[in-house]
Amino acid sequence: MTKCILLCYKRVMFKLNKKRKMILKVLVVQKYVKSLWNKIVGCCIGYKSIKYRKLSHHHSSSSSTTTNTTATPSPSKRAIPDNGLTAPCCCDHIKEGSLEDLVSLKICLLGDNQIGKTSFLTKYVGKETGEESCSTKGLNQMDKSLFVKGARITYTIWEVQGDVSASTQIPTACKDSVAILFMFDLTSRRTLKSVISWYQQARQWNQTAIPVMIGTKFDDFVQLPLDVQWTIANQARAYAKALNATLFFSSAKYNINVNKIFKFITAKLFNLPWAMERNLTIGEPIIDY
Repeated sequence: MTKCILLCYKRVMFKLNKKRKMILKVLVVQKYVKSLWNKIVGCCIGYKSIKYRKLSHHHSSSSSTTTNTTATPSPSKRAIPDNGLTAPCCCDHIKEGSLEDLVSLKICLLGDNQIGKTSFLTKYVGKETGEESCSTKGLNQMDKSLFVKGARITYTIWEVQGDVSASTQIPTACKDSVAILFMFDLTSRRTLKSVISWYQQARQWNQTAIPVMIGTKFDDFVQLPLDVQWTIANQARAYAKALNATLFFSSAKYNINVNKIFKFITAKLFNLPWAMERNLTIGEPIIDY
């Protein structure tokens, strides 16, 4: 009787062990296939990591978002806040994160000299990070880390200086960029006209990057006569429409629309739900798309 029980026990254990081995093999194969698939898709879309694809509409309980009305800035006294969303933002800043979850994306910044590109970039990445930026002849590079839906994103932003060396640096800065920012000084129509040339040069090396057109020095722009503001704003809108670009008026000094521009890019890249109101009111920081 005892031998019979032992024999039955051995048979049961043999079947269990066999089943466990089969399950283990299946898990190993699944893990290998998943890893192989990620690598294949990563190669197809041109990025080193596929982890960002996991960010799609996670927590998709879309809470209603509202925007604050931006007051017209006083030329001499009060600072103007960035009219960002009052609801939780789609991206929050972090200082630390696992390198395994890091997604590195490149952004290019183009425009003439003395239009506030470096001030704009330093305002976004922060003073401490800006001081640690990497500069080479004709190029300035800064990094900014974000926390987006559980993943760590780093934007490597390449600023091309607007001098004679710029033409040789445009290919390096534009290749593989996910977005290209075309900047101009709102108080200088010459720099606005230059945007077309910058766009044509950039598109020779990158036809897929998200185009964003940015008018800087809005705090100086609002001191101009209203008819001049109207003329420049309409010309800028016409250029943005021709380039199929979203237009922002910004001020690095008062942090107007600086963060919002990168939130827009992030939402666009990762297909995140984020409301952005169009603003075409003269005397206010225009957003047109």
